[in-house]
Amino acid sequence: MSTLNPEFKLEVFEGPLDLLLHLITKNKLNIYDIPIITLVEQYTEYIEKCIGEGFDIDSASEFLEMAARLLYIKSAALLPVHEEAEKLKKELTGELIEYQECKKMAAKLAEMGKGINSYAREPMEIKADMRYKRVHSPKELLEHYLLAAGKKLRRLPPPVDAFRGIVARRIVSVSSKISLIKNLFAKHKRLRLIELYKRSETRSDLVATFLAVLELSRQGSIYITDSMDIVHTPEREKNEPTQLDTTENLGGNKENELSTA
Repeated sequence: MSTLNPEFKLEVFEGPLDLLLHLITKNKLNIYDIPIITLVEQYTEYIEKCIGEGFDIDSASEFLEMAARLLYIKSAALLPVHEEAEKLKKELTGELIEYQECKKMAAKLAEMGKGINSYAREPMEIKADMRYKRVHSPKELLEHYLLAAGKKLRRLPPPVDAFRGIVARRIVSVSSKISLIKNLFAKHKRLRLIELYKRSETRSDLVATFLAVLELSRQGSIYITDSMDIVHTPEREKNEPTQLDTTENLGGNKENELSTA
């Protein structure tokens, strides 16, 4: 009978059946037809090695009991008639098969129980960090604050004083200036255009005078000479220079000199 010489490493087994099952699996033995002598040699060799490594015999009574049981089966198998040995071998084989099935079931239950003690909750809403993290100098902060304050002030409606000059301003009509120029031509043959413009007190007065001259020119009532004099149309044919030295009120209370050399 050949003897196996495996190399053992000290491992932790739950009991003697666990060790026997380990030896059977490792040496690829048939669990239903165990070569009892080979198994006894492997088992006793392992126990001896463990004792040499400081194995605690007091806490390993089960392992020693199994060793004695295996040795008894081995000695009974050496007898010519070994019916008892076969009976004991069958009992040991049944125990090993039951233990093997229990180990398989325990492994399945352990796999099914993974994560059973842990639970997952719904994800928490993480609020975004809205804090402003950029760094600015005091001068830059002051400049932007003043800009922001200025924008806010510009959104306010303008005060009433801002409209006072517009509301109180006198609007001069073009028709009134046309009437004034015609009245001046009733007394004078020529008028100085520059004098009409110079004596305008307001922008509205100036614009009305300019538009009145254009309208009279369009109607053909007057024409403007190269020297910027305004001549009434009936006087155009005579072409006689006239010295005018007179004053008239041009829409206000001031007197204006309207003369040509």
